[in-house]
Amino acid sequence: MNAPLPRHATRSCAIADDPLGLTRIFEPEIQLAQWRRPADPVIADWLAAHANDLGSGLRQTLAPGQQPDLGRLPAGAGRNALAADIALLADMLAELLDAASIGYRLDVVGKAMCPRLHVDRVGVRLLCTYRGPGTEWVEDAAVDRRFLGAASGGQPDETSALLLPGHRIEAIPPFAVALLKGNLWQGNGGRGIVHRSPAVSADEAPRVLLAMDAGW
Repeated sequence: MNAPLPRHATRSCAIADDPLGLTRIFEPEIQLAQWRRPADPVIADWLAAHANDLGSGLRQTLAPGQQPDLGRLPAGAGRNALAADIALLADMLAELLDAASIGYRLDVVGKAMCPRLHVDRVGVRLLCTYRGPGTEWVEDAAVDRRFLGAASGGQPDETSALLLPGHRIEAIPPFAVALLKGNLWQGNGGRGIVHRSPAVSADEAPRVLLAMDAGW
């Protein structure tokens, strides 16, 4: 069963129970806007039933109103529901950012793709984890950005001096929709949300993550 959805918001993270909450990403201080929603049991059960048949994922570009092609995935009501959800999120992101198209990738992975805390070189990215643990992030006040990347000296995040005393690693819950602001958002250089991929245990694998970027 999924853990209860967290209710912790911070100075740089906005959490809402409806999709309109995602518009808070336009506020200068907000680096992560999250629409929390319950898991869709049709999608969740289908992913669990076909966990070993999902391949390695796929990438596509969608025009407004276009349905994704998930024909490489096992047929079923869950696939149809997943396609409808991807189309919905693509349309929402395109409208929100006034984008002509949306590029998305559906990653199916058995381990963390980006295990170190980092900031994306994008304007804003949408993430939604359909299976497995959600993306982890840290409040800006809890990190020393001087130790991001190579400056960590190859040490783990927890011992590199990147994380300040009293820090808390937060996680975006499964099926929640999150907008993560990166360093390339206008006026946001050096302030993008610090985040990482979570570790994936054997009983949680594979993790299924949707990532979307706007195309102009």
